[in-house]
Amino acid sequence: MDLRIRAARPAEAAELTELALRSKGHWGYDAVFLARCRSELTLTPADVATRQVAVAERDGTVVGLLVLGGIPPELELDMLFVDPPAIGTGVGRVLFDHAVATARAAGAHALWLDADPDAEPFYRHVGAVPAGTAVSPSTGRTLPRLRYDL
Repeated sequence: MDLRIRAARPAEAAELTELALRSKGHWGYDAVFLARCRSELTLTPADVATRQVAVAERDGTVVGLLVLGGIPPELELDMLFVDPPAIGTGVGRVLFDHAVATARAAGAHALWLDADPDAEPFYRHVGAVPAGTAVSPSTGRTLPRLRYDL
């Protein structure tokens, strides 16, 4: 069961959006909350074609995704989602490591992210440090802002 990281394909945009929503729902959010998050978590074919979007694939099935944004020297980890059945199997760590390697190769000095409060422990575990707060555009919630120095 090898895990492979590859560039996402524009034709996968709808599938990736649904994966992101399933992953968000893993934390027990209700349908109303998830509906409010949908626009923020939606990837279009144009997004996939023009942004840095990668997927984790196991046995031909996409089990996670990441989206990087920004311009070096500081990049944003805009999205990192793992399909719920694959949570806890190392997919998130492999995706995060890929994001770090990609950011370093681009000449970035830091990787910034706004974390779901339930995902913050994961990011702290991999070495990100608190760097303030941010407001979610879709829900208005205050989210932990984290920084990973490269």
